[in-house]
Parts: sequence; C-alpha cells; structure tokens
Amino acid sequence: MANEIEETLKRLQSHEGVEGIIVINSEGIAIKSTMDNTVTVQYAGLIGSLAEKSRSVVRDLDPSNDLVFIRVRSRKHEIMVAPDREYILMVIQKPVN
Repeated sequence: MANEIEETLKRLQSHEGVEGIIVINSEGIAIKSTMDNTVTVQYAGLIGSLAEKSRSVVRDLDPSNDLVFIRVRSRKHEIMVAPDREYILMVIQKPVN
C-alpha cells in the first residue's frame, strides 16, 4: 500500500506546474510533504481549516451531501484540495492561463 501511495505522489509531482504536494491527517498535522517545513505548516493549518469549514457549509446546505473537492485559484498559485475522512491531499501548482 505504501508503494502505491509513493507512486501516486510521484506521478502527481511529475505534472507540469506542480510546485508541491502535502498530505495532512485529520488533526491537521502534515504527514507527507514535498515542500519545506515552514510552507508545509502554513498550508496545513490554513487549508485544513478551509476544508473543515467548507465541509460544514456543504453539510448545512444538504445533510446527505459531503465535500469532495476544493479548488482555489489566485494569481500566483492554484491549490487543489481532496479531503477524505482521515486525510487531506493538497496539490499546489502554478495556474495555467
């Protein structure tokens, strides 16, 4: 299983424009990252909080629904977030025009 996870992360990292990948656990602690520690901690805290709030909004609107994916785009970065029950996967990349 760990081999499959490593292969998936390598495949994601190899895509053009990807600057980093971060995986955090349900407590918001980074368990895997391709970025430096300071940036990882910042993204883990802020995006983890955003994912929790987004999940809450989706459930408030429709209790039978759940959050599947978040995509945040700015001038400098595009952050794609795939939350799950135990983990949150974040991919940070340069936006494509």
